[in-house]
Amino acid sequence: MSTTADHPTAAPAKPLSLGVIFLTLYIDLIGFSIFFPLGPELLKYYIAHESAGGLFATIFSRLESLAVATHAPALALGALFAGLLGSVYSLMQFVFSPVWGARSDRVGRRPVLLVTIAGNALSFLVLFFSSSFTLFLFSRIVSGIMGGNLAVAIAAVSDVTTRENRAKGMGVVGVAFGLGFLTGPAIGGLTAHLSLLDHFPALARWGVHPFSVPAGIAAGLCVINLLWIHARFTETLPPEKRGAALPARVRNPLRAHLALPDRTLRRVNLVGFGVTFCFSFFETIISFFTADQLGFNPRQLTMVFIYLGVVSILTQGVLVRRAVPVIGERRTALAGMGLLAASFVALGLSVGVARSVPLMYLVLTFCAVGSGFANVGLSSLVSLYAPPEEQGRITGIYRSLGFLARAASPVVAGVLFFEVGGTITFALAGAGLALPFVFGLALPQPHK
Repeated sequence: MSTTADHPTAAPAKPLSLGVIFLTLYIDLIGFSIFFPLGPELLKYYIAHESAGGLFATIFSRLESLAVATHAPALALGALFAGLLGSVYSLMQFVFSPVWGARSDRVGRRPVLLVTIAGNALSFLVLFFSSSFTLFLFSRIVSGIMGGNLAVAIAAVSDVTTRENRAKGMGVVGVAFGLGFLTGPAIGGLTAHLSLLDHFPALARWGVHPFSVPAGIAAGLCVINLLWIHARFTETLPPEKRGAALPARVRNPLRAHLALPDRTLRRVNLVGFGVTFCFSFFETIISFFTADQLGFNPRQLTMVFIYLGVVSILTQGVLVRRAVPVIGERRTALAGMGLLAASFVALGLSVGVARSVPLMYLVLTFCAVGSGFANVGLSSLVSLYAPPEEQGRITGIYRSLGFLARAASPVVAGVLFFEVGGTITFALAGAGLALPFVFGLALPQPHK
């Protein structure tokens, strides 16, 4: 397979399909990020309500034994708990992204989206009634499994855009990501104080808990999305462009990556893994870093995520769409990685040394811009390198490795944060981006 050879031009974009795809991605990202600001509060709730000897007690004791060795045990315990929840979610996406992607290459995007969105609605319904930690963890596992449909939705963007407009389509994906990361934490943070039990205490016997409201909102959005896709979504992958079923062994994400015959695809996968691994440092420790150094509370942290979401939307919806036609997907990705690396170093200094909120927000602007350029550039490259009949599978492999990075990174970032502090941890994340940047220099600019 040649990565730079011209592939047949896809059909013109279908605005309605892109709108449905956008909503699918948006709601998936809400599910991923809705509990970002609620980790410490969830931990307090389950400490107070779970009985000794259960699953939560077992996990809590293990986390507590790790946290006690740090200089700030209470803060470390919250970080480890939040990291555990994020890792479980990402691990499920790591395993199932290639499965859903390959399945959609065989049967089409629409049936896979219907199944996975219905599963997401179910996961949020379980979450609504999850006063038990076991049910809560089950809901996050189901949500992670179904969240693997991100690869399917992104492959559908490739179906309905031309090669020349691929980056613009991926810009739509980026806007959905940015809006999801804006809305999810906002829903979680702004509705955290709204408890149904304050008005209907009898609901407690059904498992309703103080955090049921954000779960109910997310479930409602999934139902709306499901009904819309069922009624209006037009299949984007015609039967003549569908691939054959793959052997089960090829669906193993790591084996599938290593089995790719194209060296360029393997290289861009590794670049994406490195960028996501380093960026996940930010997602893991920013709440604890700002709480420790700036005294931020959950509402102030929510404003940080809202600001990042707004900048990300403007970056990926406006700036990247204009940059790619001028400098190309490869240079866009490299520019983003370079800016992101510098921003991480500056962020550590602005929070940990200068302790300046205005300076932190200025640096966060460049951080969001760099992330937007890197993500859209790399996503576009993967789509352009892949043949049309394997968009779902190859996008699934790429996304799967990103989820593996998100699963592994919180452990490394958490240990570093509590051992050497946030300033050095962010500096190491910035330095770590040098490796994917060097790998990225060898990526070819694909023909259109």
